[in-house]
Amino acid sequence: MLDPDVISKLQAAVRGANPGSYQEFAKMINDQSRRLLTLRGLLKFKPSQPVPLDEVEPAKEIVKRFATGAMSLGSISREAHETMAIAMNRIGAKSNTGEGGEDPSRYVPDPNGDSRRSSIKQVASARFGVTIEYLVNADDLQIKIAQGAKPGEGGQLPGHKVDPYIAKIRYSVPGVGLISPPPHHDIYSIEDIAQLIHDLKNANPGARIHVKLVSEVGVGTVAAGVAKAKSDVVLISGYEGGTGASPLSSIQHAGLPWELGLAETQQVLVSNGLRGRIAVQVDGKLQTGRDVAVAALLGAEEFGFSTAPLIALGCIMMRVCHLNTCPVGIATQDPDLRKKFDGKPEHVINYFFYIAEELRGIMASLGFRTMNEMIGRTDRLDVREAADHWKARGLDLSPILHMPEPRNRWYALRCVEKQDHGLEKALDHQLIAKAMGAIESKRPITIQSAIKNYNRCVGTMLSSEIARRYGNAGLPEDTVRCVFQGSAGQSFGAFLARGVTLRLEGDSNDYIGKGLSGGKIIVVPPRESTFKAEENILIGNVALYGATDGEAYFRGMAGERFAVRNSGATAVVEGVGDHGCEYMTRGTVAVIGRTGRNFAAGMSGGVAYVWDADRTFQTRCNPGMVELQRTLEPKDDRDLKGLLEKHFEHTGSSVAESILDRWESAKGSFVKVLPLEYKKILESQHLDQEAMKLAAV
Repeated sequence: MLDPDVISKLQAAVRGANPGSYQEFAKMINDQSRRLLTLRGLLKFKPSQPVPLDEVEPAKEIVKRFATGAMSLGSISREAHETMAIAMNRIGAKSNTGEGGEDPSRYVPDPNGDSRRSSIKQVASARFGVTIEYLVNADDLQIKIAQGAKPGEGGQLPGHKVDPYIAKIRYSVPGVGLISPPPHHDIYSIEDIAQLIHDLKNANPGARIHVKLVSEVGVGTVAAGVAKAKSDVVLISGYEGGTGASPLSSIQHAGLPWELGLAETQQVLVSNGLRGRIAVQVDGKLQTGRDVAVAALLGAEEFGFSTAPLIALGCIMMRVCHLNTCPVGIATQDPDLRKKFDGKPEHVINYFFYIAEELRGIMASLGFRTMNEMIGRTDRLDVREAADHWKARGLDLSPILHMPEPRNRWYALRCVEKQDHGLEKALDHQLIAKAMGAIESKRPITIQSAIKNYNRCVGTMLSSEIARRYGNAGLPEDTVRCVFQGSAGQSFGAFLARGVTLRLEGDSNDYIGKGLSGGKIIVVPPRESTFKAEENILIGNVALYGATDGEAYFRGMAGERFAVRNSGATAVVEGVGDHGCEYMTRGTVAVIGRTGRNFAAGMSGGVAYVWDADRTFQTRCNPGMVELQRTLEPKDDRDLKGLLEKHFEHTGSSVAESILDRWESAKGSFVKVLPLEYKKILESQHLDQEAMKLAAV
């Protein structure tokens, strides 16, 4: 659809403030749709009683429903990413970070009043840069379950695009390629989605929580589950989206047009009385006001754009995004090529206002004065005759245009109420009340409390209060020390801020330390327990998922997927289940017990030390991206011994004590797990340091 003529018309329109060129662009796109390139091209508007254009909702209000797509910093340049954010903030719309994190310097407005902060912060399977500071600096938090362009696959960033700046923001290592795990490792059911939604709502109670789904058969059923899981927004992403960085094998013959997924989602939500409490957003090659009008009539109230805004900024669709050679400085991290970027916020702003004005004309012709009036009004759409084309013969689009009949008092065609997230029940309210003086004065305090397994996300809302004041810097170590007795619920210590220490005497459910952001977590068995801690599961599955910083000491075994996507935390545990340290990018993990199978799969950074007294660990380790070293270097010796000393200090571990008592003989039973790419980078850094020393002589 985006041929050179189309691109030139759009760029002439937005760069020359030329509405006539935009009308030519829109005509070309809409005519292409009518040539059966899209499903929306087979639909037409039913004639209606028009209203005067000056009575239609103004463009400045309509553009607030627009958002740019999830294009991460790293996939596109810093200049392009920030220009997009400035443009959207100026008009009250929303830009999206994508899954690459965000530079904290962007949270502070520029001297001229512009803001480079993205309103929508994405939380993807990779968890790149997802810290408590990142979460509190958002208006919307978007859980990326899948991508419209390549459902079932994660994102990927080649190593040559991971420069020091990108690596710092993503909590990874420069030069090492980054892969997003295909599934979310903390989501295997609607209940798991509900937990992550609850985690994020605790981290930022004022933000809306999105769930991004792919337009596929059955997406309506998933959307209904997402609505029941208390998501505030569901995004239906069509198969036409995606950047030029996606392999052809990924983006061809996958997903469905957004028209199908949106229609199914709207019908299922309306039929089940759920539509009134969740907003619906749609994206996937939306380009004109007509596209937006069709999407609104099919049920969407918010609209995402990605490719077209990039074209407005100068993209010429060279499709070399993955090669780091973008000639216009958009999809590259090359400093010389980035200098060629000449996009301005005004270009994006002009484009969105042109769309809004085109949409206003359609609204007036259909008799709608406001966007709210037209959402879900499929009765104003009809099927265009296309029987002259052999592929269109027999095509029945009537299911797309079905409008469910009112069944109950919850019937609604759009979002009319807010979700009840039940945050008033959180134990953190008590912790915050007791700790507020310490947070303000930075003077240490110790809080004692019982805990039950229905107390979820303990410490998260407390961390949110700290991050709003101090960012990732948090508080001095151990400023707020909370001691709990009992069984902790899910996500104990999720996104825990620096300066907070949680000590649990008992056990914990899944997701403990999820997104750990500088805090410290200690878990030990109850004092009256008689079992051997090192032989029993003390914490659940998916511990420390996406942790970026902090410490964790567990006197006992962990379940499966321990420290998946760890990107900076330090942890000691006395045994783990399957898939430990999977997709890890930074940080240090010491396992002083047995591991399950598939250890270190996809591990591209960081270091793990594993106790291997019986020499069988290599049969349980995935060798695809790592090597095993049996002999510890002096630095490894010091680091590992220091870790075990801390573990013993915090937990009284008999296993750590036994190893330390015979350190010189016991250390030979440890195996160092070192990612191959990470090793190359470390060796290169070592050579650079040696060269600098020689140059200084």
